Amino acid sequence: MNKKLAAALSGGAVLVLALSGCSSDEGDKVGDWAKTFCDQAKPQIQKRADAHQIIISTAADSKPAEIQAADSKAFQDIANADRALAKAVEAAGAPPVENGEKIQQDAIKELNATAVAYEGLKKQVDALDPTNQQKFADGLQNVADGLTKIEKMDQNALSKLEEGELGQAMAKQPGCQKPTASVPPKTTASPNAGSTSDSDSDSGATKPTEKASATPTKKATAGKSE
Repeated sequence: MNKKLAAALSGGAVLVLALSGCSSDEGDKVGDWAKTFCDQAKPQIQKRADAHQIIISTAADSKPAEIQAADSKAFQDIANADRALAKAVEAAGAPPVENGEKIQQDAIKELNATAVAYEGLKKQVDALDPTNQQKFADGLQNVADGLTKIEKMDQNALSKLEEGELGQAMAKQPGCQKPTASVPPKTTASPNAGSTSDSDSDSGATKPTEKASATPTKKATAGKSE
C-alpha cells in the first residue's frame, strides 16, 4: 500500500533537485545570488531527499504502525525543509533579474503553502488506526490522493527561479544539484515492493530536466512524483 505513496513522492516533489547542468556565462550578480541561495538550500534539499527515501524504502509489506511512523516523519521533514527553503529565498534577496522581487515573493509564498499542505498530510497519517489493517489501507489511499493535489504546488514552488539565466546560474551551484539520499534502503523490503518503488522513484527524480518542475516520465498521479 505504501508504494503508492512512495510513487506520489518520487516523481514531482523534487524542486531544485533535478536542475540541469546548463552552462552559459552569467553576470556576477546573478551568479552571486545563485550561490547565496544554493549554499543555504543544500541541507534542505538533502533533507527532502532523505524524507523521500524513508517512504520509498518502507516496504509494502511493513506493519501499518511502521508505515505510519515513517510517513509521518517524512511529511514533517519535507514541510520543515520547504519552510527553510522559503527563508533561504528570502535571505538571498530579490534575484537580479526581470521581475526579481515578484519571483522571490511568489516562491516564498508557494513554499510556505506547500509546507502547510504537507503538515496536513502528516495529520491525516497520524489520525489513521494502524490496528485495523483495512481501514488503515483505505486511509493511506486517501493520503496518497491528497498528495497528488500537493504535487503541482510543490513542482511550481521554485519553477520561476529555475528559468532563464537565473536557473542556469543555479544549475552550476553544487548546493542546488540533485543529492544522494543518505538514508539507506531497508534490507527487509520485499523484492516486489522495492522494484516498484525504485522504478517510480527513478522515473521522476534521477533524470535531469531543463526545469525541476518538469513532468516525470511516469506520472505519480497514476498510482506521483522529486
